[in-house]
Amino acid sequence: MPTFKLTLAYDGTNFSGWQFQPEQRTVQNELQRAWNEITGEAARMTATSRTDAGVHALGQVVGIDTESPLSAKKLMGGINAKLPDDIVLLSIEDAPAEFHATHDARRKRYRYQIYNACHRPLFERTRVWHVPLALDVAAMHQAGQALVGTHDFASFQSAGSERESTVRTIFSVEVYYEAGDNSPQVVVEVEGDGFLYNMVRIIVGTLVEVGLGRREKDSLEIVLASCDRRQAGRTAPPQGLALLRVEF
Repeated sequence: MPTFKLTLAYDGTNFSGWQFQPEQRTVQNELQRAWNEITGEAARMTATSRTDAGVHALGQVVGIDTESPLSAKKLMGGINAKLPDDIVLLSIEDAPAEFHATHDARRKRYRYQIYNACHRPLFERTRVWHVPLALDVAAMHQAGQALVGTHDFASFQSAGSERESTVRTIFSVEVYYEAGDNSPQVVVEVEGDGFLYNMVRIIVGTLVEVGLGRREKDSLEIVLASCDRRQAGRTAPPQGLALLRVEF
């Protein structure tokens, strides 16, 4: 039975997340429907990230086992023809039979976009968090370095999806202006070996408090050590977040 590795992008605005939910519009529902229409199969699929409602992806990876005789090239064209306008299949590659998109992922990189201007965004409104007060981007970047390394990130996990371990390794945290110091777009990129429920959004919410001067830039070490969600900042809204890429 052939196994394929699919990479897709989607605008999460009108989805109730990645994972299948009865009576809800999800990315998995749409992909499974398109796959079924082309191959006649109800394929078993695994995804690297179960993105939440409103969260986007530029490089979501999905593994599918199939008995279809169609080539990757024909599947690519057929599936894209059946997908809605807010999902695009970027590539289909042959994968080893044991490939599992969730368990085999070694690094994931997320990008969070903040629109930092007094006026609200218009065209960007479904892809950014509007923060009207000025942010100290340098302080946010400096504060984020306390998270780099292997730590217990229990303080940065929302309730509702308990994991066996809350220890994760963060390889980098970068906070920068997207197009120079005069840009209203502030970007937070976080790369790690895995993430807890809402972990990136809580990191961003906490860093924004630093940027607004409401939290000391050296306070994140204390937050980490507390293992107490109440010590971290708010959960940033979903629309600013996108899964950027995955490495295996």
